[in-house]
Amino acid sequence: MTVSQPVALAKTYGPGIMFVGVVTFVGFVIHWNFETISPLVASLVLGVLIGNIISIPKIFIPGQKFAAKKILRFGIVLLGTQLALKQVVDLGGRELIVVVGVVALTFLGTLWLGPRLGVSKSLSLLIATGFSICGASAVAAMEGVVDADEEEVTYAIALVTLCGSLAIVLLPLLRNVLGLSDPQLFGSWVGASVHDVAQVIATSSTGGETAVHAATVVKLSRVVLLAPLVASVSIWVRRPSSGLVAKADKKHVSIVPIFVIGFLVMIAVRTTGVIPENWLTKLKTIEQVCLASALVGLGSDVRITRLVKVGGRPLLLALISWFGIAVVSLIGVRLVA
Repeated sequence: MTVSQPVALAKTYGPGIMFVGVVTFVGFVIHWNFETISPLVASLVLGVLIGNIISIPKIFIPGQKFAAKKILRFGIVLLGTQLALKQVVDLGGRELIVVVGVVALTFLGTLWLGPRLGVSKSLSLLIATGFSICGASAVAAMEGVVDADEEEVTYAIALVTLCGSLAIVLLPLLRNVLGLSDPQLFGSWVGASVHDVAQVIATSSTGGETAVHAATVVKLSRVVLLAPLVASVSIWVRRPSSGLVAKADKKHVSIVPIFVIGFLVMIAVRTTGVIPENWLTKLKTIEQVCLASALVGLGSDVRITRLVKVGGRPLLLALISWFGIAVVSLIGVRLVA
């Protein structure tokens, strides 16, 4: 590589990456002042607002695209450092069956129902992934293998964030009504039914430390399923009968995306225990910055006028999916209690 090549790359991507970095920082400032607001959601909303209020200079576009694609995938890889297989094994066989069952029923049910409500297959897939696995991060990961519009990605993240935020308020109110006074039971229900990790912690914290621990372990077990789910969809979309379009020319794309392999490798590394505990918090911060930056890149390319045209049917699908995962999770945790 000649000296001129890095300079050319800096000129091409630098302005857009700097723009994304500044907006991401503001998103984190909002999170630091209002802890219940995820930095990912704050960054996405800021990106959408900026993209619709002002005309973003064309010089920013390459950097925006780089953040939305490359930085996103790096963030998903780093997400694997937060998971250790021991956490999953400690759940026990029956609990693991519940987790797998909840994810499978929510994903397949939402994917089946979406087109029947008039929602596109790609948007149905993104909503199904977000609600069954881990919210915005899962939607972003699935966007890496399916050719979905930016508006669909934003809509899916908005819907999963809305329902997850409602869960923070509603689930604690339903705790005693549903006979979930046992913190372990309540935490397991929250971990199996709420989407984003931060939302899970916020919701389960009303039940004390025992509930938070149970919720976190169950939630992270769902996150582990992100890799096989994305890999399976990556294979499925290459079939003409799927009705979906792969992210790129299938002749030049690995059946299992490289970032999914990286995600699995990081889980394996974390499981070995070679990563010092004091590094995990730092890696988590870097992961959050990467994902927030990617969402700024995605959000700033979205136009609200096109988003409105999607209509209310995806909202109906999301609400049904949310209700479904809550009910299935409740039945599951009661069966293994």
